[in-house]
Amino acid sequence: MSWADWLAEQRAAREAAGLQRTLRPREPDEDLVDLAGNDYLGLSRHPEVRRAAADAALTWGAGAGASRLVTGTTALHAELERALAEFTGRDAALVLSTGYHANLAAVTALADRDALIVSDAHVHASLIDAARLSRATVEVVPHNRVDAVRSALAGAGRRRAIVLTESVFSVLGDAAPLPQLAEVCAEHGALLVVDEAHGVGVVGDGGRGLVHAHGLAGHPQVVLTATLSKSLGAMGGAVLGSHAVLDHLVNRARPFVFDTALAPAPTAGALRALHLLRAEPALPSRIHRRGGELADHLGVPRSAGAVLSVPMPSPRAALAAQAAALEAGVRVGCFRPPSVPDGTSRLRITTRAGLPEDRWAHALDVLTRLTRRMT
Repeated sequence: MSWADWLAEQRAAREAAGLQRTLRPREPDEDLVDLAGNDYLGLSRHPEVRRAAADAALTWGAGAGASRLVTGTTALHAELERALAEFTGRDAALVLSTGYHANLAAVTALADRDALIVSDAHVHASLIDAARLSRATVEVVPHNRVDAVRSALAGAGRRRAIVLTESVFSVLGDAAPLPQLAEVCAEHGALLVVDEAHGVGVVGDGGRGLVHAHGLAGHPQVVLTATLSKSLGAMGGAVLGSHAVLDHLVNRARPFVFDTALAPAPTAGALRALHLLRAEPALPSRIHRRGGELADHLGVPRSAGAVLSVPMPSPRAALAAQAAALEAGVRVGCFRPPSVPDGTSRLRITTRAGLPEDRWAHALDVLTRLTRRMT
């Protein structure tokens, strides 16, 4: 079969299943209520964040110019790393170009063919890919099952072991049993890598994340990863942990060593957003108030984070509901296989703290009427 025929066959199969995806460019001034993006706190468009990003571009240039081990590390990167470590209660932080790269860096640098990775069945694709690239033995355990993690670690033998989880899971919006996982990891000398992409800025004291909320910030066997592109409204990722772990990453993590550094503009934007979050620690509580209100209206379980999932009967039904919401002036996301761990298509609705009350009320009305009709 030729490549052209194979590609056409693949597209036809996706279209038949309702799984074909397309890019839809948006304009900066669209008159829509955006509940699809990840700007949970509305900081991406905050005047101070935009000014900080613009000033950094004017001062440093459009790009970092090189990898961080060459000339790509700026004073902005160092300041952001100090601020992130202090905010989350960790010893140190290492900033990378994306949250995806942060997960790849942490896992592939710490695990190799002589290690065992125990991975929750619902972790993000970046952690799945990282586990595969590490060449370690990978054991996938049922979602949030501490007993399964304990059993897997008991069979590790003399191998170094790493447990992978998210603090707040991106699809179902439920929280991981972090205290119990940390206890099991301590018993077996394993590392616990926690992806706080949906936790930092959303849960815990002032948005410091679920690890901090459970008193695990100083736990020697807990490593955090985070993104700067959700609550902090910018771009980039970070790994947070002990000085020894981060020193190892600086020297061995290929997604860090060989990648051009995060550009100055998003670095400065994330730093300013973090300062704003610290100045207004009650900001994350608006997410939970609105998220609870929306969940109650739609008759679905409340989320531990900012993303609410509404099950749909099929991929086509999810797409139809998404299109109907858009026609009514509300943009929502759409989870379809293979993006959903349990294979159930869903509407993905982001509860945003920065939305004016009248816009939020409109969105609430539209989504309530829509889901009652579609589910």
